This record gives sequence, C-alpha cells and structure tokens, in this order.
Amino acid sequence: GNSLPKSVNERNYSRVTEFVLLGLSSSKELQPFLFLIFSLLYLAILLGNFLIILTVTSDSRLHTPMYFLLANLSFIDMCVASFATPKMLADFLVERKTISFEACLAQIFCVHQFAGGEMVLLVSMAYDRYVAICKPLHYMTIMSRRVCITLVIIPWFVGFIHTMSQLAFTVNLPFCGPNQVDSFFCDLPLVTKLACTDTYFVSLLIVADSGVLTLSTFVFLVISYTVILITVRNRSSASMAKARSTLTAHITVVVLFFGPCIFIYAWPFNGYSVDKVLAVFYTIFTPILNPLIYTLRNKEVKAAMSKLRGRYMKPGQVSELIRNVLFM
Repeated sequence: GNSLPKSVNERNYSRVTEFVLLGLSSSKELQPFLFLIFSLLYLAILLGNFLIILTVTSDSRLHTPMYFLLANLSFIDMCVASFATPKMLADFLVERKTISFEACLAQIFCVHQFAGGEMVLLVSMAYDRYVAICKPLHYMTIMSRRVCITLVIIPWFVGFIHTMSQLAFTVNLPFCGPNQVDSFFCDLPLVTKLACTDTYFVSLLIVADSGVLTLSTFVFLVISYTVILITVRNRSSASMAKARSTLTAHITVVVLFFGPCIFIYAWPFNGYSVDKVLAVFYTIFTPILNPLIYTLRNKEVKAAMSKLRGRYMKPGQVSELIRNVLFM
C-alpha cells in the first residue's frame, strides 16, 4: 500500500543527524586563547552567582522578597551560562565541532526556557520594587511568601510555554542538506535556515513569538520603572536615595539583557557576525554582570558577604587551604 514508498522515499532523503557549529572564530591560533578567556569567565559566573545564592540563603537579614528574587536571578543566570558555554569550551579544543540533532534541539529548548524565564523574572523583580517604593506601607502584606513563590514559578512556566511553542515549529522541519550553524550553539533562527524547505513562514512565526515575549516584557519593564522613578523623584529622603541606587542596578541589568535579545529576535534582518557577539553577550556577559551590578552597589549584600567570609574563612584558614592545595 501507501506505507512502502514513504519509507523508501525517506531513505533517499538523507536526514541530518548532526550539525557542525562554526564557533566564535575559525582562526586556529585564537582557539587556545579563547578557551582560556571563556573558561575564566565561566568560572567567574558560577562562583559569583553561587556566592550570591549562598549569601542570601545563609543570612537571615537577607530573607526578604527582593533578595529571594535576586537569588533566583542568580540561579537562572547560571542556567543561561551553562546550556552552551561548556560545549563551546570543549569545542575550542577540537577540530570538528559537531553537535547531534537531539543535543541541538536541547540547546534550543534551554536558550528559550532560560532566557524567556529571565525576562519574566526581571518583571517580577520590577513588581517587587514597585510595591516597595510606591506602596511601602503594604509591602509585607502584598509580597507574602505565596506571592514571592508565585513570582518565581511564573517565569519558569512562561519560559516553558514559550520554548515549547518555538520547538513546535522546528521539530518537524526536514533537514537534509547543509548542516553548518554559524554560531557556538544551536540558535533557532540559524537552525531553521538550514531546513530543506521554504522556512519564510516558520521564520516569521519564530521572530513573532520571541519578539512578542521580548518586546512585551521590555515595554512592561520600561513603564513600571518609569512609574517607580517618578515616585522616587517626588519624594526626597534618605530611604529614596537607597531606592535610587537599587533602581539603577535593576535598570542597568534590564538594558544589558534586553538590548541583545531585542536585536537578535525582534530585528531579523541583521548580519551574523553581530548575532555572534550579541549571543556571547547574553550567555556570558549578562550572567557575570548581574552579580557585580547587584552586589557592588549593595551595602547589605556586602556586609552579609564579609560575615560569610568571617564564618567560613578565619584569617589563618585561607593560607592553610592554599598550602594544602599546593602540596597535595
């Protein structure tokens, strides 16, 4: 019957089982150098964000909604940095940088799950600041434990819906020909272009899907921070000065994170070399900058960190630890 020709047809139609990642640079001389730089950056991301999570969980004074959300941002940043960076580091050391079709889909799943989640989490953080500054007397009643947990679950849920809707477009596309992805991880717009079918409509849907999420969360953040800043400007006091420095940190993070995302997804007509730089930006630099931006400006976190250092590392312990490591 009808089933036989289909299977024969599929045999001629060689399916792509792996993709070749072109990576950040084709220069052989640069690979070891890039490996070193990005290994250090990745280590810094893991340590910096882990330190924030440890500090927030171990100091009872930081058990407030703002720091709870901040610790969750650090966790999501570790995820954003980890879905592609280890593979990129391994690829700096090998000649042929291949990735299986399944692993490629997994990377696409992760980038949209984590980046989509982070966008919505930044909205949760903006809401927390809005309540703290515009409704200070009702802060503790509004930002109850249940609300805080909801504000953390929603980003994961939205990220999941977003990534599943993105994968729905891709998973059934036929791939039979070129399999080179011009980046260091599988990104949806780049992979879709390789399908052996006209992907104009699919590409449009993908850009629309990511664009709607990116632009709507961004517009929401701009509006909420504008309202907060106007409130802060109309009240001049010491507490508002502190609020202002927290806000500066939040707004900096929002701009750094959304800039590249809007450029890549809501602006489908730009060149690839730009996309690579921007992809590095939100997978490596944002996760490093977040801990720096939030902690360097924050007296409470700094105090908690030095307390933590005092508890775990007495002055003599550090040198002893270094000695033990050196003379293993």
